Amino acid sequence: MDIEMIRGIPIEEFLSRLGHEPVRRHGDECWYLSPCREERTPSFHVNTRKGVWHDFGTGHGGDIFTLAGELSGSDGFMAQARFIAGVYGGTIPEYAGQKREKESVRTEKRKEPSRFEEVVCGPLRCNALLGYLKGRGIPAEIARAECEEVRFRLYGKRYFAVGFPNVAGGYEIRSRFFKGCVPPKDVSPVKAEGSPADLCSVFEGFIDFLSAATLGLETGDCLVLNSVANVEKAAGLLDGYGRIGCFLDRDEAGRRTLAALEGRYGERVTDRSSLYDGCKDLNEYLQSRLKQNEKNNKNIKLKM
Repeated sequence: MDIEMIRGIPIEEFLSRLGHEPVRRHGDECWYLSPCREERTPSFHVNTRKGVWHDFGTGHGGDIFTLAGELSGSDGFMAQARFIAGVYGGTIPEYAGQKREKESVRTEKRKEPSRFEEVVCGPLRCNALLGYLKGRGIPAEIARAECEEVRFRLYGKRYFAVGFPNVAGGYEIRSRFFKGCVPPKDVSPVKAEGSPADLCSVFEGFIDFLSAATLGLETGDCLVLNSVANVEKAAGLLDGYGRIGCFLDRDEAGRRTLAALEGRYGERVTDRSSLYDGCKDLNEYLQSRLKQNEKNNKNIKLKM
């Protein structure tokens, strides 16, 4: 896959590969729940004819390369291109980078050296963040054991969010109003306590990983992809396991990721998504369980 091929990829197709579908569509206009942050009302707009996007929640926008930069936390043109190619299972040949070297330099000069500044990490104590996770069914004791509190400046504004570290030193960050990554973006392996495990469970995102811990599921070691585009990075980390349980989203992107892992590891891979049949992911299943338990408890009290 070369730069010109990437340039021709429709943004809506790229988003679909990542598991994002439009909430509503009218002609050339598509509206999404932002893939870059948490929201309940769609404010992420794509013009399919012009091939551009705009996130009205942040004021950011651009083409497919700038969107890749938002999702991967990278400001470099070639890093953005490699991210897109990775989503499609391809790589960028060296000559493509050489061909675009001058344009890449101009792009870098126009961009800020880093979108994230004054990043400070520490223990997760903020009640607002713990409340956000509680709203998603994650108790404070599990959140504090696996996550950190990350405070940072972004384009001149200060933010704080739940942070989940990855193997490269970056952080996946989430809050009620923000979804992103403090670069570099990479996978997050989590070793089980005690003896080496024969089982490794794979999750798309860390909220699903926390959901599994909350549900008390047998997971062994865990590997959080932090993006389906990172499935190739996961391959070497999974080679030593005899059993690989996949708790992936029940959508097209999740199915493609499962197929990629099955293609490499064969019968060692087990699809665990039947556990949350009828839900889009493990966290939605957890929330539905908690709501049902709450409803049952209310009914018991009424009968008493």
